[in-house]
Formats: sequence, structure tokens, C-alpha cells
Amino acid sequence: MYPLSHFILVATLIALVAAVPHPPYLSIPLRRRGSLTTVDGAFDLDRALAHLAFSESKISSGLRALGPKSDTPTVHPTRRDTGSVPLTDGGNVLWYGTISVGTPAVDFLVDFDTGSADLVIPGSNCGSTCSGHTLYNPSASSTGVDLGETFMLSYGDGSTIQGEQFTDTVVVAGYTATNQTLGAATQYSSSLQSPNFPADGLMGMAFRSLSIYGADPVIQTLINNNVISDPVFAFKLASSSSELRIGGVNSALYSGSFTYTPVTQQGFWQINGDAISTNRNAIISPFTAIVDTGTTLILGDLDTVGPFYNSLNATDLGNGFYTMGCDSMPSVSIIIGGKAFSLSPTTFNLGTYPAGSSQCVGAIASTGSLGSIMILGDTFLQNVYTVCDMGQSRVGFADLL
Repeated sequence: MYPLSHFILVATLIALVAAVPHPPYLSIPLRRRGSLTTVDGAFDLDRALAHLAFSESKISSGLRALGPKSDTPTVHPTRRDTGSVPLTDGGNVLWYGTISVGTPAVDFLVDFDTGSADLVIPGSNCGSTCSGHTLYNPSASSTGVDLGETFMLSYGDGSTIQGEQFTDTVVVAGYTATNQTLGAATQYSSSLQSPNFPADGLMGMAFRSLSIYGADPVIQTLINNNVISDPVFAFKLASSSSELRIGGVNSALYSGSFTYTPVTQQGFWQINGDAISTNRNAIISPFTAIVDTGTTLILGDLDTVGPFYNSLNATDLGNGFYTMGCDSMPSVSIIIGGKAFSLSPTTFNLGTYPAGSSQCVGAIASTGSLGSIMILGDTFLQNVYTVCDMGQSRVGFADLL
């Protein structure tokens, strides 16, 4: 029999452990995958065209899903800790980090995508198209529930993602989303197959009205579960120290104050911008754009992008891309909320084309499928620290340290 002092000590230790707060600023790295520039500094046209087609199809699908202005999510601001997901650089195309799904938990690498709203991971019934990826087996999870619903996403290259819907427990940045709707793919599109796509799946971070499941995205579920500090998430996308922070911002990664601009229509993170300038001359103004971590480039229609490059005497390469002399690449700024954010030369210059020539490709490309809406992808986002505020329906940008 143990002495009374033993039980007092054990009880004291348990009380002390229970009193320890949730650790602030949990980090999950984000990595980048793919690159539109080869190792010898040349522009990879084939990869760029494939990525452009994927981004166009994803955004077009979302625009069709929105239709007339849809319902908006309800958020409940609270004050708790924040959590961070370090982001991994897999080479300039998409950003991915680790989440866990199910009970017991299984880790998955997912692309964190502000241009979509749903969580999609490869299911155990997926065939060769999911080979090389970690598979989700709902029958092995005590918290997995079959919703008896299917889903399908079609892309411009003719490929599809299709599968079944479930709810399960999802943990991201140390926070738990219970009864989270997700898609277990039974077929992956070519763009998501290994080794082209090192992540296992996609985690959408847009608003519920964009969901093809008609369900809350993971971030909204965390807000509904009252487990994150504020209904916001923020990210740094750069060559080092990239991270996704949920429930707050990381003040160690930016300087000055945020410049906020309201979301003009909930669905995407859609905002209005003042202008896009080259060499301090406003060429595109004003403009409407979607903030999309899942797109590498800045995209716009030909009527918008054409005059931009005409002002630079650029050469139309075709397929939406333009070249200029590598030694005369312009100084480009995106002006939002009255503040100019400059693009670094390395993010605007996609490399030489043809390889080894003196001509370089610009990272603003034209597309014919998105109408007048522009896409602000990583070409812009790698130059700023970004916060998406679901509570106040706004996006903020600050200068990186």
C-alpha cells in the first residue's frame, strides 16, 4: 500500500500538468513543390502551361459553384492560443505541410490552398492514380463516418478527381476539428499523381460558399468549435522560414502595420486593388483579384495583361506568357489600400526562354477563362506577409522582415 504522501504528490503533478496552457505559436513548416524555372535558370514552358490549366480550372470551378452570391459563414471570435504550420518549399508551385486525420491519427501532407474550400485526400479504395501517396482508410478510424455522398471535380485537361465524402477528426497546427467533412478520392487527376505532386492532398481555406460538399472548410470548423484564438490565419511564403499560422499572426515575420482591404464577395478571398504599376507608372487600375496560395503566377485576362506588357515593349510568347530582355526587367508593384508592395526581381522573372537566351519570361500571365477577375498568386504573396480575417471579412498585407 502506498503512503498518503504518494497520492498527494501524484495529484499535485496531475494538477500542474492540467494547468499548463496550450503552447502558443505551434509550428508546422510549409514546403513548396515544383518550379517553373529549371535548375539552369530556364523557363519551363510545359510545366507552366500545366500549372496554368490547373489553376484556371480550379478557379473556374469555384466561380461556377458560387453562382449568385451565396451564404456566408458565421464566425465567433474568441481569445485563445494560436498555432503555426511550417510550410515546405518544394519549388515554387504549391505550398504544403502536415495535418493528421482519423483516430488513431494518420499524417498527410496537404497543399494549403486559399483558392478552394474542401479537404481532399487519397482514399484506400483509390487505384494506381493514388500510388505513392498516403491513403486514408475510414474503416480504420474509430471517428470516421461515411456520409453516403460522392463528389467529382473536373479539370480543363479532361482529368478528374472523384471519390466519397466522410466526416472525421482532423488536426492542424495542434488544433482539432471534429466531424470535419472531407473527400476520400477514389481517382486522382493527373496533376495530383505522384511524383508530379509530392503532397498527398489539398486543404482548401476559402469560405464555405465555395465548398463542393456544401460543408464547412477546416478553418471554419475550428472557429465553430471555438478552439482558435481569433477567426484568422496568416502565412509567409518565402525561400525560408515559411509557415501557416492559425488563430493569429507571427509578429516576428513582418514589419510595420497591416494594410487591410475588405473581401468584396465571400467565397474566394476576393478583394479590390488600386493598381499594378511598372517603373512607377500605373498600368492596370483598378482591379479585382482573388488571393490564391494555390497559384504560382499573377493571372489576368488578355485585355488587362496585354496593355501591361505593351507598355514594356514585351514579346508575346503565346499561351499567355511574354518575354523581355533579361537586363531590362521592370520594377513592378501591386498597390492595395493605398500602399505599394514591390515584387522582387526573382519572383517576377521566371527565367530565360529559349534556354540560354537573353530573353526572360514575366510572371504575370494572361488567361481567357476568368473574365475580368485577376489572381494574385505566389508571385505576389512571396513578397508580403498575409493575414486572412474571416471574422471581419478582410485581407491584410504587411512587409516581410
